Amino acid sequence: MEEQAERDAAARLLWGPPARPTRGPKPALSLESIARAGIEIADAEGLAAVSMQRVAGLLTYTKMSLYRYVPGKAELIALMVEHTVGEPPPPSGAPWRDQLTDWAHRMAELFAAHPWVLDALSGPRLTGPRELAWLERVVAALDGQGLSGAERMDAAVLLVGHVRAIAAQQRTSREGSPEAELLRALGGLVAAHAERYPALASAMAEPGDGRDNAFDFGVERILDGLAALIDRRRPLNNETPQDI
Repeated sequence: MEEQAERDAAARLLWGPPARPTRGPKPALSLESIARAGIEIADAEGLAAVSMQRVAGLLTYTKMSLYRYVPGKAELIALMVEHTVGEPPPPSGAPWRDQLTDWAHRMAELFAAHPWVLDALSGPRLTGPRELAWLERVVAALDGQGLSGAERMDAAVLLVGHVRAIAAQQRTSREGSPEAELLRALGGLVAAHAERYPALASAMAEPGDGRDNAFDFGVERILDGLAALIDRRRPLNNETPQDI
């Protein structure tokens, strides 16, 4: 019951109509100013540092004053996420693959700029209109490609999962390059035991281009798989679907 009450409160803040103007003095705070204060704390110290007390103090108001606008921390974080993600890339006439590549890079930039969002997105929670619009862009880019609704949704989940996974690895990497860190940690072990791990030893011995390619490699392979599926769904030349 308490969890449902929190979700209902967050829904009203994220999806409810704007409050109607009333007579009397203008409200001293706004949901946007409260969200931005929380974002400032999270960007500097992480999501765990965010509390109603800290946000109220940053705004030079009392904690009780804040509760007039936001019922609790869950709703505060929902507001923070909604303001942080902003609007997604606008629809374009570019090919679906170009749209999804751009989308993935923009989302990766968002996680890099605000790593705490990764923590805020974990677990069951309410999604705001801006965040849902990001998902809408992926599904819309795949419209008309012969994929079912479930497949378009699965493609979106797969792409989001890859972006989030790489962002999480980069956040925990001390050097900002998970691949380089992994190679440095395992290189000596694999070389010393090459007879036991010949495939690893051979792969790691091959010269690379010095770049951390896990993100782009994953995006490209996901899109390659979608392209192959799309091609299979299209009739070839003048053949009928039954002939394929």
